[in-house]
Amino acid sequence: MSLPNLDMDALRTLVAILQLGSLGRAAEKIGRSQSAASQQIKKLESQLGQPLFRKRGRSMVLTETGELVHSYARRMLELNDEAVRSVAGMSVEGVVRFGLPGDFAETWLPAALGQFKRAHPAVRVDVEVERNGVLLERLDRGEFDLVLAMGHGSRADARRVATLPMTWIGPAGTDAVVKAGVPLDLALYNPPCFFRRAGIEALDHASMPWRLAYATASLQSLWAGVAAGLGITLRTTAGIPPSLVRLDERHGLPPLPVVELCLHAAQHTANPASGQLERVVIDHAIGNLGL
Repeated sequence: MSLPNLDMDALRTLVAILQLGSLGRAAEKIGRSQSAASQQIKKLESQLGQPLFRKRGRSMVLTETGELVHSYARRMLELNDEAVRSVAGMSVEGVVRFGLPGDFAETWLPAALGQFKRAHPAVRVDVEVERNGVLLERLDRGEFDLVLAMGHGSRADARRVATLPMTWIGPAGTDAVVKAGVPLDLALYNPPCFFRRAGIEALDHASMPWRLAYATASLQSLWAGVAAGLGITLRTTAGIPPSLVRLDERHGLPPLPVVELCLHAAQHTANPASGQLERVVIDHAIGNLGL
């Protein structure tokens, strides 16, 4: 018995429905009418011989079959899109100078660069890790083509990727860190640093005494100082080493604001390879930050 070839456009519609939360928004994204998108789902159900959605109250949720098909659909579309990009990317050449903070350099960045290299084998990517403010200063001087940075969403060149919550961070096994009448030991970046400023403002607003117990210009040194018990710090949850844990109100600490994660592209030159890398970075950031 020959098996049916599942329609890739229909699979893309299925994935879009799950990503966007409704058939209407999915139809708008893929450029079809809502009725046409609905017909695509019915076609998939006909090919598979089982329903993909069922009613739950007023909403529709995936059936067990739908969950399985959705999982396969994502993988199939990734391979399809990678193949198309690889063929198109063979004609893209040059160098992309990419800067980012250390929070992301050892987590999902290698996978993103691996995907980019497969799609664009003739492009070289020069990566540098720096503090957010320094990255943008160097971008403005023409030393980078693309920068991923936190805390500078008000810039005209900022393309928002995500809004990330800040969190207090301490060594694993930390219990209560706030003690009556005792200043809170902090481990912080040297100024200027918007995380440093946000933490101090939060503590001052809560009338909690603190003292600077450890200061550094390196993220790895900051993590090491916190792990050694020199003080607590604050960052986003991205890239926290396993030796450290998130702290919150249960540890007696005040709440913290959120921070914008944005991509900033150079304005001085049109670099097609930079635009392709930007798309890959956004895709991986969304996938790995749970957005």
